Amino acid sequence: MKMKFPQLKIGNLIPRYPIIQGGMAIRVSTAPLAAAVANAGGIGIIAATGMSMKELKDEIRQARQLTKGIIGINIMFAVRQFANLVHEAIDDKIDLVITGAGFSRDIFKWGSDAGVPIVSIVSSSKLAKIAEKSGASAVVAEGSEAGGHLGTDRSIFEILPEIVSSVKLPVIAAGGIVDGSGIAKVMRLGASGVQMATRFVLSMECAVADAFKQTYLKAQADDIMLISSPVGMPGRAIRNPFVSDVMKGCPAPITGCELCLKDCSREYCIIQALENARLGKIDNGVVFAGKNVGQLKDILPVQKIFDNLVTEFEAEPD
Repeated sequence: MKMKFPQLKIGNLIPRYPIIQGGMAIRVSTAPLAAAVANAGGIGIIAATGMSMKELKDEIRQARQLTKGIIGINIMFAVRQFANLVHEAIDDKIDLVITGAGFSRDIFKWGSDAGVPIVSIVSSSKLAKIAEKSGASAVVAEGSEAGGHLGTDRSIFEILPEIVSSVKLPVIAAGGIVDGSGIAKVMRLGASGVQMATRFVLSMECAVADAFKQTYLKAQADDIMLISSPVGMPGRAIRNPFVSDVMKGCPAPITGCELCLKDCSREYCIIQALENARLGKIDNGVVFAGKNVGQLKDILPVQKIFDNLVTEFEAEPD
């Protein structure tokens, strides 16, 4: 028997495939990538963190021109412009909002008033239950295998069963999932869907510099490490000179701080470090990536990535 994808329902949204493209800041997941994922049958996500209100509006409008599929935003609660960006997205008729790196109770009323589903990124059953009680339409259970900022040091395979059993909401698994086999593993543990970010960086439609993608392709298992972040959470990144300096406690000094975070350790500027990486200044930036990035060996169109994921998933024994 072939495995069959479960139907993922978030509010009134039902994608063809239960696959959400992770929201990757700064400007790694923008309109072209989100629209391509939506056109392939998944849920495309624009990363709002680090954008101005006008920039976010323009990205949402561009995505709408490129697809009639499901488009959402991902935003960190830690950013100072959190409320303004969420309201901007809602005003621009975004389909859903995914939020993490802190917990907002207000966002659920904003979503409810506008009929926009709110999805919370959680790393424990306790927070999943709080999200459900607050009005979340689904939760993303994110394990330690994920790239970027992390809320736990526990594996997705540990936390997923706990979270699935603690709430009645759809639970979307995230962290280290790069192929159809990985999707099947979390589906067997009760996930209603998956969120994948790292795989979609290595797509034709992801608008980062080629040097960023080449860093992914060259990464080995021992190149993936945890670093401190001014956000106050650890982050999973690929080793490079900047990351090595952070590990030694001597990162580049901050210049021209724009007070983008509600709370910042000022150890270094994470926004600038991520922007440098996106632009291809790899040695002066932070390249976030999931634990299993080393398994990825090609850059493909998003549609081909989906075709491969579906084929690999269906080849798994039920």
